[in-house]
Amino acid sequence: MSEVRDPEKKPEHEKKNDRDFISEKIVRPAPSKKQVGTRMATAACAGIIFGVVSAVCFVLTRPIMEQLSDGNKPTASAVSIPKDELESSVEAQETESASETETEPVEEMVQSALEHYRYTVDDLNSLLNSLRSKALAVDKSVVVVHSVQQNTDWFDNPVETTGLYAGVIIAKTSQELLILTPEDAVEQADSIKVTFENGNDVSGHMKQKDTTSGMAIVSVSAGDISTSLLKDLEPVPLGNSYQVRQGDMIASIGSPAGVVHSLDYGFVSYVVRSNPMVDQHCRMLYSHILTDADRGTFLMNTDGELIGWAVSASDSSAAGSNMAEIFGISDYKGILEKLSNGQGVPCVGIVGQEVTEVQMDGGMPAGIYVMNAVTEKPAYNAGIQNGDILTQIDKTPITSMKEYQAAVEKMTCGQTVHITVQRNGRDSYTQLEFDVTVGSR
Repeated sequence: MSEVRDPEKKPEHEKKNDRDFISEKIVRPAPSKKQVGTRMATAACAGIIFGVVSAVCFVLTRPIMEQLSDGNKPTASAVSIPKDELESSVEAQETESASETETEPVEEMVQSALEHYRYTVDDLNSLLNSLRSKALAVDKSVVVVHSVQQNTDWFDNPVETTGLYAGVIIAKTSQELLILTPEDAVEQADSIKVTFENGNDVSGHMKQKDTTSGMAIVSVSAGDISTSLLKDLEPVPLGNSYQVRQGDMIASIGSPAGVVHSLDYGFVSYVVRSNPMVDQHCRMLYSHILTDADRGTFLMNTDGELIGWAVSASDSSAAGSNMAEIFGISDYKGILEKLSNGQGVPCVGIVGQEVTEVQMDGGMPAGIYVMNAVTEKPAYNAGIQNGDILTQIDKTPITSMKEYQAAVEKMTCGQTVHITVQRNGRDSYTQLEFDVTVGSR
């Protein structure tokens, strides 16, 4: 009898094949070292390409993004300080002198009335109170500049020392306050702190300095000052020192007694109208008024205007070393403008005097007689010597100190200028030419 086969039941050999097929697993072979290295190199190249493309896109789009964002970003405001014209003040004085001559009878009547007038203590107090009120108003713009230095003691412990100097606010913009202060306040400072009259302290930084005048500009960010205080702070008006005359009453503010916010009164005893300085001539005022040039003393007139600052008296002072020497501000307004805008003040390094007509009649060439080529300054380093006569700058004739000062003011630090001088030889003057790299004061 034949065997009936169940259709759902499979033979043993078919079952074995099913089990072998189901358990089979295809495994890729492990990559070789060469394949791994190739893949890593490919990834690295792709990363480099992506980085280069990103950098190029950033460079190309940055100017556009900056232009789009400039509308929301405040721009720095340039400080402008108008200069005083010496000629106008001289003409005014000459006109005033002529007027005095024409009205001599009136002057005699006034003088006679003053001689017979009996002054009282109230008159004196009224006069001093008027000047005192002006000085106190200006004193609100006087600040304390802290020169902070970080040192160590004998045991390597950190020690902080602070020097106190007077400063005066001379300019105000939407971004900053600009403070005039002695150069010593910033020269060795690791950090600078400014204290206002109400006791508020803020951080400051040196904007620029001028070693020749011994002054510097410290900047304080307007964002660090409260709105109410910033509104009350006003710069001191800058006066015209060309109009200051012998006998004028002045006041010293800042630190005349060695303490910031001290005050003194005095009179101008003497005026030197043309004092030779490095690359310029300037007016010097002399007074017996109390000053401390090292700590910062500023002079104001009876109108409450800043007319100068005290400098350390030199041993060769014509007026005597016991008098205060004061730089008139009018000769430095161009310099203050550069300092306030963070620009270096160009320096050639010559103390000179223009050749007079009498000297030219004696055979000297027209130009600027070099009284002193200051050591290690650009002119000295280029080879210009004492006794040379400077006649041209960049082929432009120079015959007066006014022309020389104007030429120096137009220079920029780092610029190379061509200076022509006449040097006195055994029998005659010899023309020499020098390339001078303009420095910074």
